[in-house]
Amino acid sequence: MASRPIVHLLIACGILTATMSLNQNSRFSNQLFDNQFNRGLQQFSPKRGQSTCPDKNGRFPVQNQCDAYIECNDGVAEEKLCPEGLFFNPEARFNYPCGYPIDIDCTGRPNLQPANPSNDCPHQYGYFKIGDHQHCGQFMNCVDGRGYVFDCPEGLAFNPQTYRCDWPDQVPDCDAETFLGFRCPEVKNDFFLDAEIKFYRSPADCHHYYICVNGRPRLQNCGIGNAFNELIDTCDAAENVTGCEHESIARTTTPSYQQARLF
Repeated sequence: MASRPIVHLLIACGILTATMSLNQNSRFSNQLFDNQFNRGLQQFSPKRGQSTCPDKNGRFPVQNQCDAYIECNDGVAEEKLCPEGLFFNPEARFNYPCGYPIDIDCTGRPNLQPANPSNDCPHQYGYFKIGDHQHCGQFMNCVDGRGYVFDCPEGLAFNPQTYRCDWPDQVPDCDAETFLGFRCPEVKNDFFLDAEIKFYRSPADCHHYYICVNGRPRLQNCGIGNAFNELIDTCDAAENVTGCEHESIARTTTPSYQQARLF
């Protein structure tokens, strides 16, 4: 069908749009981190002279501990700890020396300082999923023990393994069908049919539809004034879709797209 390439392009564009929209709000969480990062470092008592410097100046890992490092200035060594929840990044050079666990290789440095949970957060810094396998669309950014709640874009779920909002069927602990409220109809057991992407208009309204990939649903939105046309398997002007003509004049609230990769 001629509309297939268009729909596949829409899928790709949907992911790109979500990522771009989310990254705009990531500035907010980065500002929170930047404003309090140095304060977090200063909370720990430095140890001077107890370590040696591999080089005159620089930052170097502490043996066996992933969130500690040695800072050397003119050959004087000072041991420091990252804010709890962050790990030392030997590749940071002149940037912040500590980063999120997803970006740091702790091979050979297994030890960490004790967890320091707050009323909001399991750790002082980090990104954490909120909700259970049926409620996957929110996460918390913890900064200095304070939790800030964010929503993934409509239809996406937070993946704690990648710090991204992703299709719910790609998030291991998310029940995509329950989370989205839609189950893909079973198709005839045919190799070529099973391999096809299938499209279904949402039972709830005209401008949402589901893409079923390997039998798992992914929610899409045609936008205000448009509706999903099942005759051509793509979005169309609502006035062209039988039963959805009212959508062409309806004014609904657009989804609040908030965060993808979070820093």
